[in-house]
Amino acid sequence: MSQHPNPQSRLTEAMRLVLRNVARAGRPPMHLLTAQQARMFYEMSASILDLPEAQLAPLGRVDDLKIPVRDGHSLKARLFAPSLQSASAPLPCLVYFHGGGFTIGSIQTHQVLCRELARLGHCAVISVDYRLAPEYRFPVATNDAWDALSWVSQNAKSLGLLPGALAVGGDSAGGTLAAVSAIMARDAGLKLALQLLIYPGCAARQETQSHHQFEHGFMLDKATVDWFFDHYIDSKDRDDWRFAPMLADHHDGLAPAWIGLAECDPLVDEGVAYGDLLRMAGVAVELEIYHGVVHGFVNMGRVIPEAKRAHADAGLALKRAFSQHA
Repeated sequence: MSQHPNPQSRLTEAMRLVLRNVARAGRPPMHLLTAQQARMFYEMSASILDLPEAQLAPLGRVDDLKIPVRDGHSLKARLFAPSLQSASAPLPCLVYFHGGGFTIGSIQTHQVLCRELARLGHCAVISVDYRLAPEYRFPVATNDAWDALSWVSQNAKSLGLLPGALAVGGDSAGGTLAAVSAIMARDAGLKLALQLLIYPGCAARQETQSHHQFEHGFMLDKATVDWFFDHYIDSKDRDDWRFAPMLADHHDGLAPAWIGLAECDPLVDEGVAYGDLLRMAGVAVELEIYHGVVHGFVNMGRVIPEAKRAHADAGLALKRAFSQHA
């Protein structure tokens, strides 16, 4: 993206107000906290800017699940569905991985987003609590994500889902996990209807122009990115494609992608570059850049109108992708 002499001027008024209020709150920078403290702060603050759950349309089904993974652990997961489906009318499904730099975040912090994706996408959404760093470092989160996607595919019928109508998605670090899982799905012969990537991390190192342009004052700052990755991955593993999906050997044959990006986000350039890489490999890509907003905006629907627009766009992408399975 083009350089701008005053990147702050790109922000919408609503976004500028949010950033001012965050600064006034005086919360310690995340990179000065322990992982446990950061998780607590994130859990406590996640609902402040998000759409109020009390105002959301009721769902027909909200089920807590346990998903077994390769090392004997069981992951927590939650299934959201817009209506109770009969065996004769099962739902397609999106398997979703939350953001949080592989270190923070949970089913609860992304509950509103997943509920809205289920409602607007007319599909079930299974939100997965993959294991977090630093207790579980790379590649545990990647293994958990793939194991969860595989398990949902194998157990679709017993879950009341439509077999063969499966998508994968996530935001930020969860978007990385979704992109990696889409590559693994291709290699395993598992056909996906869509990969839904919301400001995903795609590159091995943070060297793009947007990483420099938005490294301070735009919610996700450089110190926090470094803090996340120091918790998650060793430097020797940074060039592993399971951390940086841009580095995969090839990208042809992947599921179609919907990519939603924030204009004022350190990750925007690598998101655009990944979309270009997929297109060059013959993958269908729909890419939206939401202007004047920062990383994390999709969880700010109470105050940022672009969040609700992104929800609607993502929901429409899911409906279109699943329409052939109707």
